[in-house]
Amino acid sequence: MAGAITRLPDVGWMLRPLTEIPGVRHAVVVSVDGLRLGHASAEGLSGPVPRLSVDEAESLSAACAALTMTGRSTVSLLFGEEAGVRQLMLESEYGFALFTSAGEGAHLGVATDADADVGLIAQQMQLLVGKIGAHLSAQPRDQADPSA
Repeated sequence: MAGAITRLPDVGWMLRPLTEIPGVRHAVVVSVDGLRLGHASAEGLSGPVPRLSVDEAESLSAACAALTMTGRSTVSLLFGEEAGVRQLMLESEYGFALFTSAGEGAHLGVATDADADVGLIAQQMQLLVGKIGAHLSAQPRDQADPSA
């Protein structure tokens, strides 16, 4: 018998406080293996991505998982296997992408405008994870039966 596929609860509504901060465009919660757990976009956005669709959020989730795994490998090489990644930040000419752990097995990602207050947003991300991190966590999926 193959492993069962269960629908994960959408936690996008929990991200609304982050998307109400000036300069925040999008927020997404992903499992460590790249599954979208929820996403939200700020109201009234313009530009190339005014609102994340489910497909875009799922692609972003996969990219986030790959990026955080690369970060984990990098700090492991630099500081030893026990070193963990607390936060990642990417900067482009259009804005920032911030990633942080969001409880067991999950990460929180936020995209901002270029002129956003990144320090404030990073602080609010940590506060959100502290308040509701248990709800943002993702349990490991069941292992598929290799004999199936």
